[in-house]
Amino acid sequence: MRLKEDDEACREALKSGKVLLYHKLSPLLRKTSSGYKLASLKTSGFNTNPFKFFHFINKRILHIHLYNCIPISLDLEQILEKVGKDKHIVNESFLLGCTDKDEPQFSLDVGDLDRSALEQECRGMFVDLRKAFFMIPGPESPLAAKGQALLRWHQTNCFCSATGQPTVRNQSGSFRVCHSSGITYYPKMAPVVIVLVSDGSRCLLARQAMFPPGMYSALSGFCDMGESVEEALHREVAEEVGLEVENLQYSGSQHWPFPQSSFMLACHATVNPDKTQVNIDKAELEDARWFTYEEITEALQNLPRDPRREPPVFWVPPSYAIANQLLQEWANHQQLSRKLHGLK
Repeated sequence: MRLKEDDEACREALKSGKVLLYHKLSPLLRKTSSGYKLASLKTSGFNTNPFKFFHFINKRILHIHLYNCIPISLDLEQILEKVGKDKHIVNESFLLGCTDKDEPQFSLDVGDLDRSALEQECRGMFVDLRKAFFMIPGPESPLAAKGQALLRWHQTNCFCSATGQPTVRNQSGSFRVCHSSGITYYPKMAPVVIVLVSDGSRCLLARQAMFPPGMYSALSGFCDMGESVEEALHREVAEEVGLEVENLQYSGSQHWPFPQSSFMLACHATVNPDKTQVNIDKAELEDARWFTYEEITEALQNLPRDPRREPPVFWVPPSYAIANQLLQEWANHQQLSRKLHGLK
């Protein structure tokens, strides 16, 4: 909290923090022996000359440094200067938070620089965030999403909506101020309901035309002004597939960076097994249909891991997405129900 509110403390933290680099909102990834990971670059404190480093740290840390004296220890300011950018652009980074070890983390977009030159200097590649979700470890996904969302918000809120005058950020990037009107703007998320509808033995999934080929997901939609979660959910299901929801159960929530920055409120819902005729709103959906327990369990076990490969005929969102969580919960409930009734 102190770093968010204290500009000087935030500037000081940036001197020894780690920065996630983005190029036009695509995060930088590095390939490791076990796959791809988010690349974080040090702003200072790391030097690839072990003799110079020895004067500042003890032998134990020196040993660790020598062992890790690989591209991950590259200095961000040096990289920026090599590609012809003033190193002080680092001060434009936004605070994401701190790790469990209290190490500050920041995000910085360098979309005005040459992409290939940066990738070469950073020993990595910039990947569209949707694709990155399939490549990086699950625990890294929220951080990548938060970094992009904060960058996008600042890029689209440079001017005051009341006066048209430029807004000015604080050092951490936790708000912007219009000095002409005195209005303070804070990063916002749009509430979205996402629901997995079931008739007792099947669940309903749908796809939009913009989805990757073969991918189906739970129904979702933005909450209208003044709506409760329950009202939005009933309306969305009725509008998109023509079904009347009977029972609701809250599952969880998640920040989702698409289309810009959404706050997903996830629920399970049931419909009357005798009233399952789907009437698709073609303006919203390309397709919607019921899936069996067997189809869902197979899809959950065979998620496409590499976006460059041909996806399965039917697949579901990655494990990071809360739609996947809803499907896992539904499949577990179905499995338990089958055991209780002596079914396989």
